[in-house]
Amino acid sequence: MNRVVHPIEQESFRRLRARLDTAHFPPLTRAVVERVIHSAADLEYATDLVTDEDDLVKGHAALHAGAPVVVDVEMVAAGITRRRTVCRLKDARSGPGLTRSAHAVRLAYEEVGPGALWVIGCAPTALEELLTLDASPALVIGLPVGFVGAAESKAALRASGLPAVSNVSEKGGSAVAAAALNALLYHPTSPDPLASPEENL
Repeated sequence: MNRVVHPIEQESFRRLRARLDTAHFPPLTRAVVERVIHSAADLEYATDLVTDEDDLVKGHAALHAGAPVVVDVEMVAAGITRRRTVCRLKDARSGPGLTRSAHAVRLAYEEVGPGALWVIGCAPTALEELLTLDASPALVIGLPVGFVGAAESKAALRASGLPAVSNVSEKGGSAVAAAALNALLYHPTSPDPLASPEENL
């Protein structure tokens, strides 16, 4: 069953495509790029995002097969519709050399184990901690924001070789991280040839 797309959202995507040609992107990459841009009204994400279509295909399959979704903060969870998420930040405690966000990642991994999708949109230290674990993620959406550690943690994610969505700059945030995950959630497992482009994105 396809998601019902509100006319305002349809018009927003029409205007986005009028200003930016996204037709050359592979299907899931296009879905992620467009939804991230839509969430931030920032066309620069078209060149700032780093994705791999094969990674997205595998992440999409895992997501629709029921793999757990872990988020670093409740703001990311609030932006993800249609799916329960795991966020352990309320249970986490900081300590010497350990932020609450990093501890929350440890707690979440103890709960979900390998094969989850991780969506990090706030804390660079959460992404850094994830990279120290043998988490074998289905996909990491690593889009933390900030002037301290954000760009560096995303560069480390890309260097790790893990299946990932990231971006090069310091920008990011909860809304764009949630949008990237939603793009995979909304994208059907078998595109409907009669659906509008927005319904297949």
